[in-house]
Amino acid sequence: MDRFDALILDALQRDTRQTAEALAAKVGLSADACRKRANRLRAAGYIEADVARLSPERLGRGLMLVVEVTLMNERPAALARFKQRMRAAPEVMQCYYVTGNADFILILSARDMADYEAFTRRHFFDEENVARFRTSAVMERVKTGFTMPVPGTTGNAAPGSTGSPPEATS
Repeated sequence: MDRFDALILDALQRDTRQTAEALAAKVGLSADACRKRANRLRAAGYIEADVARLSPERLGRGLMLVVEVTLMNERPAALARFKQRMRAAPEVMQCYYVTGNADFILILSARDMADYEAFTRRHFFDEENVARFRTSAVMERVKTGFTMPVPGTTGNAAPGSTGSPPEATS
């Protein structure tokens, strides 16, 4: 991966609907080169998915919750069962198996508190391996998304680097 690839990744993670022409203007390559590089980056696994960030409020799912779940048993089969349940639950937007005080951190959406209570009954109270869970209701979505620093881009330039793209050669 070179600096052009890094700039393409950085731009696409902010807006995957950009045209190859818009990428070309940002990166300093031709639209065709940007299209080929983006396809190569997808094939190489740098881009895991192209997704749309939806408005929970517009969909009637404005209650966002962060839930810490602690299991009684962390044997591989028990972990696999819980992970599969969370993957299958449409309310769960993100699920992380973590170290620390809890075993899992969930980010989920609900219509209202009654909807969340029904979720807890199905997935926590009816699951004999859930020891406890702790819920925090989101008051404001300050930052959402999956953008991350991409080495080789302006915001992550090495000390002494100009941060500008190299001369186009492909």
